[in-house]
Amino acid sequence: MTFIRKTELVSTAPDDAVRTGYAFTTPAIDLGALVLAGGDADKDAPVRVPMAMLNRHGLVAGATGTGKTKTLQVMAEQLSAAGVPVFLADVKGDVSGMAVAGEPNEKITGRMSELGQEWVAAAYPVEFFTLGGRGTGTPIRATITAFGPILLSKVLGLTDVQSSSLNLVFHYADKAGLPLVDLKDLRAVIQFLTSDEGAAELKELGGLSKQTAGVLLRELIAFADAGAEDFFGEPEFNSQDLLRTTPDGRGVVSILELPGVVQQPALFSSFLMWLLADLFQDLPEVGDPDKPKLCFFFDEAHLLFKDASKQFLESITQTVRLIRSKGVGVYFVTQTPKDVHPDVLAQLGNRIQHALRAYTPDDAKALKATASTFPKSGYDLEELLTQLGTGEAVVTVLNEKGAPTPVAWTRLRAPQSLMAAAPAELLQQTTANSLLYAKYATPVDRESAYEMLAARLAPAAPPPAEAPAPAPKPEKAAKPAKAEPGIVDQVLKSRTTQTLIKSAAAAAGAAIVRGIFGTARRSKKS
Repeated sequence: MTFIRKTELVSTAPDDAVRTGYAFTTPAIDLGALVLAGGDADKDAPVRVPMAMLNRHGLVAGATGTGKTKTLQVMAEQLSAAGVPVFLADVKGDVSGMAVAGEPNEKITGRMSELGQEWVAAAYPVEFFTLGGRGTGTPIRATITAFGPILLSKVLGLTDVQSSSLNLVFHYADKAGLPLVDLKDLRAVIQFLTSDEGAAELKELGGLSKQTAGVLLRELIAFADAGAEDFFGEPEFNSQDLLRTTPDGRGVVSILELPGVVQQPALFSSFLMWLLADLFQDLPEVGDPDKPKLCFFFDEAHLLFKDASKQFLESITQTVRLIRSKGVGVYFVTQTPKDVHPDVLAQLGNRIQHALRAYTPDDAKALKATASTFPKSGYDLEELLTQLGTGEAVVTVLNEKGAPTPVAWTRLRAPQSLMAAAPAELLQQTTANSLLYAKYATPVDRESAYEMLAARLAPAAPPPAEAPAPAPKPEKAAKPAKAEPGIVDQVLKSRTTQTLIKSAAAAAGAAIVRGIFGTARRSKKS
């Protein structure tokens, strides 16, 4: 590849500042090397990210085809090698190649020689997941109770009024001990609350109009018809299963395969947010560790923020702000920084910006806005960002003291694993041999709100008819007639009462605490 660069791209050569700014003494992962004004890489100026700063979150951005996915792969490889588990979503299907050692070629050899960095073909420990079992991998499911009303409102595209009503439905189900395992459970509770019996119970909480209930039911039916029924149920995924290492100390790379799910972008992005919120609720505070407990790459991040309510944005911001102290680094992957809400963008200390295009007036505005988010440098960033080649980026990260490093025009290193999709046979074999697959593969349909309410609304069975007493035999005294069961016994033994007792016991033993996103905290995880 030939690189044609003009010295006009920089007004003041920042080379010395970059060499000094990235000369870390603590463990770090390598991104690549500084590109000089003439277009050559400087072997003596590696561009790196301190391991201890990787939980300070980040942004990987750039136009389609500029190399974002390979940047994720490079970062995930080195994190895994350092013992840090990684989670990332495979939207295009080519990250699965991390399970296969890369194949050397002239292009890779030439680039790594230019960077002066070692390259050894390597495969990495990978666990494949799918949403609801679509595709090849261990299914990730959530119960409706755990998913919560805020995320579900985002998925369904509800208005503020409708979201408020959905919150009320969840509140009632929590208090009544009615587990919402899947979509049919939620529909059953909404139908019950608009019935004559249910409306009386809900009246003290503010009521639920039949019109709003009708909207919610229609949205849920359409949602289920689109295939979402598969994503909700049990066994529910335990997010701590993402925090695994191999016996030799490498971090497991959890890859969420997404065939057929990208047609439901709100569901995909909200499920990723549920995983993050679940981790936030369960992980202890660790302060500033030497390396992260997990790095979470949030691909197609613009889907998360699109049409998001104020409450939803506030929840995202608070989660990202606080999860850092639990040792989790979150990296948003999208095209431009403007895709990320400003309050969240302000918390992303590590920035890797690939090339942008400026074909339209809107593109030009996005380019100008992107350049303005970087620290001051000697580069003409608006010009440079349109000139970057594939596999190049403008980088600034946090140094060992938490201060931004100088902006560096960087030629990125090549992944050591396969830069293509892994063979289908490998995905199938890896999944079949997975202990997690054995744990989560088979759906469980236990008694939940749907069955409980069906039993509650069923008419109580009449007391059994009293059989006539047999005629006494002459040689023996007649046995006393069996006493007819009293009204208390009838009530206690009725099907309706037994169901109510079970519900009350469940409510007493399953106190649900909802977190920032309205996601439910379970008292014990398997």
